[in-house]
Amino acid sequence: MNTDIPLDTSTQHDQHGRWPQAESVEDFRHNLAAVHARITAACQRVGRDPTGVRLLPVSKTKPEASLRLAYAAGCRALGENKPQEAYRKWEALADLTDLQWSVIGHLQTNKAKLVARFATEFQALDSLRVAEALERRLQAEGRGLDVFVQVNTSGETSKYGLPPDEVAAFLRELPAFSALRVRGLMTLALFSAEAERVRECFVLLRGLRDRLRQDAPAGISLDELSMGMSGDYEIAIEEGATVVRVGQAIFGARATPDAYYWPSAGEGETN
Repeated sequence: MNTDIPLDTSTQHDQHGRWPQAESVEDFRHNLAAVHARITAACQRVGRDPTGVRLLPVSKTKPEASLRLAYAAGCRALGENKPQEAYRKWEALADLTDLQWSVIGHLQTNKAKLVARFATEFQALDSLRVAEALERRLQAEGRGLDVFVQVNTSGETSKYGLPPDEVAAFLRELPAFSALRVRGLMTLALFSAEAERVRECFVLLRGLRDRLRQDAPAGISLDELSMGMSGDYEIAIEEGATVVRVGQAIFGARATPDAYYWPSAGEGETN
């Protein structure tokens, strides 16, 4: 997709200090505008329509007060890694009735009841056990849930997600779960300052999606590609991302450096 564009030689993962804390509504508006501008520029480089990319602000580890500022600045969807943390925030911000929640980190089956109760979207589906647990809980709640199948494109054992060669068989099982609305695939790229190594993960996911979409089971949509975070979302957009998960570039750096979060035996990502 990007053969005619200049290639970056590094990502922004190794610039932890570049993201100051957002401490006011104006800070959030500024950061959101900056991210949207970079999304637009990345789209223009490859001839894409920027409206085809959804920004998911990631609020993990951030306090309720910060989330309220982000909401005041216009955020109407937030991504969280840990189901229990997300559930607590959902309860605390229950007065913001149009705020939607996306769970983007690994889910244990015993936490499926939390996700089924409040989440609009779950981006880390990678096992039938989790699909079964979510289906049971969602049916009890009378709800449906948009889901993305997580794929391990970097081959790192520390990361969750299905190996690429197991995704087709996994998708064939999913029509049995009527409460799960499959929207696409998700991945966490290699955490590296070398842009081309990161890009390879995104190229792999897009290619896999394109092949699988040709004979996807009825009711299984593979239109969406969730890939790219604060350090690499522009590369992801160049390679076809339709959802980018951006936290630190909007909320500010977390209290610990990126290396603390990645890789982390699957605990999530360093959005």
